[in-house]
Amino acid sequence: MPKGVYQLPEVINEPVRSYAPGTPERIILKQKLAELNKGGLDLPMIIGGKEIRTGKLKDIRPPHNHRHLLGHYHQGEKKHVQMAIDEALKAKPAWEAMQWESRAAIFLKAAELIAGPYRAEFNAVTMIGQSKNAFQSEIDAVCELVDFYRFNVKNMHKIYSMQPSSSPGIWNRMVWRPLEGFIFALTPFNFTSIAGNLPGAPALMGNTVVWKPSKTAVFSAHLIMKVLQEAGLPGGVINLVYADGRDAADVIFNHRDFAGLHFTGSTAVFNSMWKTIAGNMGKYRSYPRIVGETGGKDYVFADETADALQVATALTRGAFEYQGQKCSAASRAYIPTTLWEDVKKYICSNLAGIKTG
Repeated sequence: MPKGVYQLPEVINEPVRSYAPGTPERIILKQKLAELNKGGLDLPMIIGGKEIRTGKLKDIRPPHNHRHLLGHYHQGEKKHVQMAIDEALKAKPAWEAMQWESRAAIFLKAAELIAGPYRAEFNAVTMIGQSKNAFQSEIDAVCELVDFYRFNVKNMHKIYSMQPSSSPGIWNRMVWRPLEGFIFALTPFNFTSIAGNLPGAPALMGNTVVWKPSKTAVFSAHLIMKVLQEAGLPGGVINLVYADGRDAADVIFNHRDFAGLHFTGSTAVFNSMWKTIAGNMGKYRSYPRIVGETGGKDYVFADETADALQVATALTRGAFEYQGQKCSAASRAYIPTTLWEDVKKYICSNLAGIKTG
């Protein structure tokens, strides 16, 4: 079989488009928004590469317009979580044996699809399903997700390239292998990019994944799976399940082959899962890896030489943009007394113009 030492394509951050009036991207996006707003969605789970419909339908409605029914998704049960685990374990031997370049090619292809032909759809789905504006969605659902998939490949190559030095007559080398079992990816409602990265990163490294998205972000999660499949992801590598959180946790955290958790969400939920996993340690074949990101008390610090209007704008957007529903939302501010009165005046003016809902 032919061999080669391959060089990765150069990786740069995906440029952010403006969607200014009259631009081609704005025209295309408005057309896609009109198309997808018509509704009629019927979103199945994707388990083992197959569409699974249960007939137990749950509504999909935009957060900004609860009266508008976009369609439905098929709610899963414990048996579907178990099915997803079985498919992940079945797909594991072939996936982890695949050359890393081939795994990388799948995610690089997915990045190209998102940045290219699916760009408007990723934006429209995130705008409708998660109530973001075009600029917020472009940064999140397109540029950040594309960057995740491309830079993950670069970092995978960097990890594999970290090799020990050798003494005379000896050739030392380090090999990396996936975890023993399956990964559980539990993803949030507020960032399409994070929803795509939490199952994608461990899968890139040769792991297989059970993915439970937020019930309010099923629309974008289904699109991510669609693109990954089009990019060549084999069935069973990532299994998309719309199950109740307690049902999923009850099956997954009691399974012998549970190998790792990849999570973004609230601190309370993360703490609860950590305690459950620790209490079940004797059930597992190895020590599960736990990776999680939760909320923080992010601050804005202003020097006395700062521009009061810029500080007020940063605080207004940092604290109230997207209703503050971000782990990076500003929660605290340290403002010099000499600056505060002007900053307060601008903030109050900004807030007076913000619509609720």
